[in-house]
Amino acid sequence: MTNSPKGLKQRLLLRGRSPALLIKVFIISTMVCSVALIGSPFSRAQSEDARYGNGHEDDSRHLFDRETFGGNGRTCLTCHSRETGTVSPEDARMRFAADPDDPLFLHDGSDDGQGHGVTRMLYDATILVEIPLPPNVSLADDPYARTVTLRRGIPTTLNTPALDPVLMLDGREPNLKAQALSAIKAHFQNTEEPSARELRRIAEFQLTNRFFSSSDLRHFARGGRAPQLPEGCTESEKRGRLFFIDAPLAPNSKVGTCAVCHSGPMLNQTNKFLPVPVPPGTRFQSVLVSEFNAAGNPVREFIFKNPDGTTTSVKSPDPGRALITGEPRLSTFDGANAFKIPSLWGVRHTAPYFHDNSAKTLEDVVKHYDLFFAKIAGIPTDGRPPFFLTEQEQADIVAYLKLLN
Repeated sequence: MTNSPKGLKQRLLLRGRSPALLIKVFIISTMVCSVALIGSPFSRAQSEDARYGNGHEDDSRHLFDRETFGGNGRTCLTCHSRETGTVSPEDARMRFAADPDDPLFLHDGSDDGQGHGVTRMLYDATILVEIPLPPNVSLADDPYARTVTLRRGIPTTLNTPALDPVLMLDGREPNLKAQALSAIKAHFQNTEEPSARELRRIAEFQLTNRFFSSSDLRHFARGGRAPQLPEGCTESEKRGRLFFIDAPLAPNSKVGTCAVCHSGPMLNQTNKFLPVPVPPGTRFQSVLVSEFNAAGNPVREFIFKNPDGTTTSVKSPDPGRALITGEPRLSTFDGANAFKIPSLWGVRHTAPYFHDNSAKTLEDVVKHYDLFFAKIAGIPTDGRPPFFLTEQEQADIVAYLKLLN
């Protein structure tokens, strides 16, 4: 027996205690369990879901799926689909074929941000995101600019709101209500201001069952057992699993290679075996996506004024986290070109990948990491790939990623 309410009830029954005492102990035990969850990463999901007893879910769904706030016709559902929580190029092409006037292609979904052209959305499914520049950051080609417009993919809402407190690719939003307000203002072009109640309802709705990729993750969000790495059935899946187990890195072995940055319950944080002086649990990392710039996005020079009076020049299509912290040189990975480490649960559903959507498939992701690992290991990359991960190893990793539902 355990110390759960059920276990306590069983022990008291065996001892012949009264039903009234049983009920009292059960209530106290339940309160203790609830208090123990407060402050955990998942207590937010539980407390927010409790509000649905008042019959607000239909209203919340309407706000997410249909409310435009007097704007350009967009709703939250425009960019965060029911199936994947994001939009892929395939989604965009199907929607354009069905309705060229779909609100997805307006405003920052168009090529120029003014409603002209849809090529970028159809092929990359990126939107134009305007980011305020920190006070110590300027653009070399436009020194007086106080914002910069970048091309970014749409972050998935699958598993994220309830199980990941880091919101947006650069972590810039402090909570779901703030994120909802920012999206309404930036992407809806709203003429009606959302109320505090409406923002709360939108945030609450993103913690409901629709936003999880599996029942295991729904259970975890409500205080249940953390999801476990599946063992795999095929030999390829079993080999792929070795890359994701927490283990010390060893010479001539690739066991644990992926886990150094995809560890923890959600497979979205660094572990203690990362061979650089970064604390376990770090949530941001550069894997050279901006440096390689496979998406071919425009490169600009960002000038960072450092606290000691010196300046650091960063030439990049998107410096990522550094535009939030104002610091490009942080050794904790929050510096130039760093982005949020995403969860791998449900990853097969959420293509394309990376902040710029440059990897359209999981196979593209693994090819990128073949080049990334080769670069950081000092392996020449002038010839034909693969450089670090063999073709079989790449296939094994992809096979395993597809198990992570």
